[in-house]
Amino acid sequence: MPFGCLTIGEKKDYHSPSDVTDKYDLGQIVKSEEFCEIFRAKDRTTMKMYTCKKFLKKDGRKVRKAAKNEIAILKMVKHPNILQLVDVFETKKEYFLFLELATGREVFDWILDQGYYSERDTSNVVRQVLEAVAYLHSLHIVHRNLKLENLVYYNRLKNSKIVISDFHLAKLENGLIKEPCGTPEYLAPEVVGRQRYGRPVDCWATGVITYILLSGNPPFYDETDDDDYENHDKNLFRKILAGDYEFDSPYWDEISDSAKSLVARLMEVDQDQRLTAQEAINHEWISGGAASDKNIKENVCAQIEKNFARAKWKKAVRVTTIMKRLRAPEHSDAKAANPAAGAPADSTAPQAAADPPAPSSATAPEGLTAPVTELPAGAEKSQPAPEASAGVAPSAEDHQQPSPAPHGDEPASRCNGEASAALHTPAEAGDEQG
Repeated sequence: MPFGCLTIGEKKDYHSPSDVTDKYDLGQIVKSEEFCEIFRAKDRTTMKMYTCKKFLKKDGRKVRKAAKNEIAILKMVKHPNILQLVDVFETKKEYFLFLELATGREVFDWILDQGYYSERDTSNVVRQVLEAVAYLHSLHIVHRNLKLENLVYYNRLKNSKIVISDFHLAKLENGLIKEPCGTPEYLAPEVVGRQRYGRPVDCWATGVITYILLSGNPPFYDETDDDDYENHDKNLFRKILAGDYEFDSPYWDEISDSAKSLVARLMEVDQDQRLTAQEAINHEWISGGAASDKNIKENVCAQIEKNFARAKWKKAVRVTTIMKRLRAPEHSDAKAANPAAGAPADSTAPQAAADPPAPSSATAPEGLTAPVTELPAGAEKSQPAPEASAGVAPSAEDHQQPSPAPHGDEPASRCNGEASAALHTPAEAGDEQG
């Protein structure tokens, strides 16, 4: 066949919008996220409720890719502790994803409502998370955003299971990953240090979750004023890089050595020495009955209320700046190599002990730099309630509007309101780092 006479492939068969509305009754928008809008949806035949995520193709390549990635990942998984994808429609203008609706409470709320809470309760929660993570890892899927806010009870029954929600950042591990992404307090050292990373980051995050559930405190914190974002985040990075956390008294005085052992093994700075999810399941504190049944509710609840009462709106502000520095433009590499440009001469390895001046939001702290990625069209249109996940019924707090982020003159793209923020550079908009 002569060049120029090649036949075009078969025309793509799209759903019509009526295919969606004939099957589902879409309610009002629950909230808007960076890439999508979230609805409650009712199956017109069964009357069963679901969560619907609608992605608009006109919002750009990143949005289209995010939708296709989430669909591909969720189609691969079927596990009792993971919210399941129920239905997918693709029209010429949109993607519609329908997922199970979790109506139970977040883990924090469940703990606060209990009359009795022990290590054994924590062990049960962590076991379910680890089983889901081990399953994902067996498929070479990295969740990349495990955190307490993404763990919810499936329903409000007494013995409800825990489910993991929000696969917006999940990635199939085809070789090690480069792109920094996640929620700052849960980031593994290899992500903060801009090393290539993979499945061990989920195990680190599970260690952070376990630490918080046992003490009510985050393992990495800084005494800097909460509003001093620059120094607070710089110090947070340093502590994560160094694995600088402790089992502080009195919060850990009544916690078993077995529990501390599991946390320490999951939070190994060296990812090669870190427990895998399956190894953690086999740990005596998870499977061997070593978890204490002593009531620790009073201490844990007091610390949860102290440390996390304002986290839902504070994080929405701070994540945009902390991750912006992790994903600073490539030209910051040149600055780091040139002391006259105002950055340290050696930026090859971030050192926890180094103490340069606090970086601006356009440069990475301690030599951290990252590739530039495209800012999705419409990413600045809304400030979502940061902690409500797709597939999770929102609480009253989810309707609070977060305070405007500092450095508002710089556009920021957040992964589902919680993760990476990027500076938009047209020259590199076509590059997709993973």
